[in-house]
Amino acid sequence: MDIIRSTEADARTHIDQIPDLIHATGPASYGYQFGSRTVFDPLVRASWMVPHTLFGHDAAALTLDGGELLGVELGFISPGFRERADALAQVWPTIGEYAELDARDQALLTGLGTRVHECSWLNPTIPSDTYYVFALSVVDEHRGEGVGAALLRHALDQARSNGASGLQLDVLSDNPAVDFYRAHGLEVLVESKAPIPFSNGVPIELRMGVRFESSSDENQEER
Repeated sequence: MDIIRSTEADARTHIDQIPDLIHATGPASYGYQFGSRTVFDPLVRASWMVPHTLFGHDAAALTLDGGELLGVELGFISPGFRERADALAQVWPTIGEYAELDARDQALLTGLGTRVHECSWLNPTIPSDTYYVFALSVVDEHRGEGVGAALLRHALDQARSNGASGLQLDVLSDNPAVDFYRAHGLEVLVESKAPIPFSNGVPIELRMGVRFESSSDENQEER
């Protein structure tokens, strides 16, 4: 099992698996915002191929075994979450290359901006010096094999090597991954509830994270 940074060639090879992996990290939230996988999937595919966008492969660490994709982690410091989300504007005109949207899908797009804005309140501000894990997901048949733990350790190593003050992520409170993250040292920092999404089945979201000890912290403890 190897963990590599995705290249454009890797992105093209594994593009068919990426929408499922990303969607699995927050099906209730993505389901409310996009309304249909026929809208969500082509956007993810289009964004996956464009660096510096929210789902861009340039932020991806891939776990591979003999060329088989086992899991993916999308994480970044800069450009950050908001900048990458805003960059999706350049992707929308290209999603027709990945799927043909019917009249129902076009109707879902009409209210997408409003629904995305409503859900944006679930994501607190991310400190500029913090490594943010946007998605960490393992292929169903390889769960329980230590793939997720390896990806999280890799993300923590990436965060430290890039001088980050810590690592943070957002996870829906009904996701079993909450216990996984707790077991690996992350704690709940914020609980966010957006009333309209909540009434439409989107659970409370948890900002979880870990702060790295700096040399100044260590010096203070020694005093």
